[in-house]
Amino acid sequence: MSFAFYPPNQRAAGSDLTISISPLGLVELSDEEFEVHGPRLNRYATNFAFYLGHHWAYRREAGEPQLTLNYVATFARYINNFCFSKGVKFTTPKRFEHIVPALLKRVWEVDNEKKALLNTIGEQGGVTGDCFVKVAYEPAWEDSAGGFHPGRVRVLPLNSAHCFPEYHPHDRDRLIRFKLRYKFWTTGADGARQVMTYTEILSDTEIEEYLNDELIDARPNPLGVLPVAHIRNIAVSGSPWGLSDISDIISINREMNEKMTDVSDIINYHASPTTIIQGAKATNLERGPRKIWGGLPEKAKVYNLENGVDLAGPMAFIQTLKTAMHEIMGVPESALGQMQPISNTSGVALSIQYQPLMNRNSVKQMNYGLGLKHINELVLRSLFCHEPETLLYDPYSDGIKTDETQPDMLDPNDPAVYQVECVWPMPLPVDNLVKLNEIQAKLAIGLESKRNALVELGEEFPDERLEEMFSEQRRDAIEQGALELIKSTISSAILQMTGIATEESGNPAPSSGGNQAQSGNPAGTAQTGVLPGATGIDLGVDTHSLINQFVTMAYGTKLPQSRNSEDASNQESS
Repeated sequence: MSFAFYPPNQRAAGSDLTISISPLGLVELSDEEFEVHGPRLNRYATNFAFYLGHHWAYRREAGEPQLTLNYVATFARYINNFCFSKGVKFTTPKRFEHIVPALLKRVWEVDNEKKALLNTIGEQGGVTGDCFVKVAYEPAWEDSAGGFHPGRVRVLPLNSAHCFPEYHPHDRDRLIRFKLRYKFWTTGADGARQVMTYTEILSDTEIEEYLNDELIDARPNPLGVLPVAHIRNIAVSGSPWGLSDISDIISINREMNEKMTDVSDIINYHASPTTIIQGAKATNLERGPRKIWGGLPEKAKVYNLENGVDLAGPMAFIQTLKTAMHEIMGVPESALGQMQPISNTSGVALSIQYQPLMNRNSVKQMNYGLGLKHINELVLRSLFCHEPETLLYDPYSDGIKTDETQPDMLDPNDPAVYQVECVWPMPLPVDNLVKLNEIQAKLAIGLESKRNALVELGEEFPDERLEEMFSEQRRDAIEQGALELIKSTISSAILQMTGIATEESGNPAPSSGGNQAQSGNPAGTAQTGVLPGATGIDLGVDTHSLINQFVTMAYGTKLPQSRNSEDASNQESS
């Protein structure tokens, strides 16, 4: 069903050709609500209609072409992917780096799916211009199969058409009341399917829930703040609402569809040409391929209606419309799959080529960065409220304490705890080799630290990575030392057995008797398990055992074994 948003007393069927989408979840508006939210909801409906491919206000007869080139959705998805596909990282003050980053990582990546959330948030904001995100806590529960699901913080992007915020009359950034209202299908007591209306009213102090305008629950707000963040896709000075990415090209896309359909009609008309007969009757002429007409009157004429329309002009106009959409959206034509020569273009050159898109990306990063900062504050407040143990430092699940000033427990009333900044990665491809060479040069002259180098390379938890690198180097050193000890032991055994010095030993074979006496041993007494150069140190190695192993492996005194591949079981039993 498609219609435009109008208050109940103003809607008239067929009054215009406005293209819009009204899904089931949209509700009727009172006159007062329409005055405040009507234009915004109309804009949402029109934008989503074109985004979903509903570009025509009428339907042609069956068999008639009606082309829809959905550049609106193509541009919207490309910009959304360009801005959010590489994600975003969060940084906190140094004083709280051992606790807060681990909590945010848990909420975004364990309790929720970070990439899917960012894509949904970007899509909702890019199409409608506004994105509302609700933060709620889901208590632990057990499913019917006995599986236990721990409590988690949910980050819920809402349908903008279901949201009715109320701002302070003198502060458009201060949300004082929020109403979420939508319709949904349910099954009644008699088993019949019915549509019901759900309404939730949020404020700083209380939460109320209604079902078909009947109060079903009322409780105090445990957070003390409204758990909803409003993100404006493109902020407009003096307005609480944002602008979408696609609103400027909807009319161009509609015009392009109409002109492409006209060109298609011309091509189809002349692809099956009309035959014109003058001075003869068509009933006497046999139609079909390889047919020869003869006996026509002297002045009779038979010919096909030729295409007298020059399509170069319409095609040039269509190309002009397409170019205009690229220029307005800031997306280069080569970005949508146009053939271009492959080259090793540097990041700076790509940034210049994609400068309009980079400018749009910078604006979106600024606006969405403010929104994500607000979301992270609500996430932390929800955790501290419902799971107070997260305020304490846990060395097994949190980060690493690198400073004595870092507290063992967070203060939820400290505003600095919620100062979380967004770090956006470069959306364009980066030559990692060039980046590494630059960082290596800075490290060589002392202008860069290893920790900051990891941050530059996109590492979200540099302290943990440094600790991991140190542990790996320590383990490698121990393993190398153990390997050298084994090699020295083998060399010493060979030296005692043959008197030939190896590269590892480098010393002649020790003489019997005198040297033993000088070392404090009685004459004629041999030290078993103590190698030359390690007097007084028990290495736990039996030299004679090693010598036996070397002789066996070198001269093959152990009889060879064979296996009958045809009857392995008999060979093993024998």
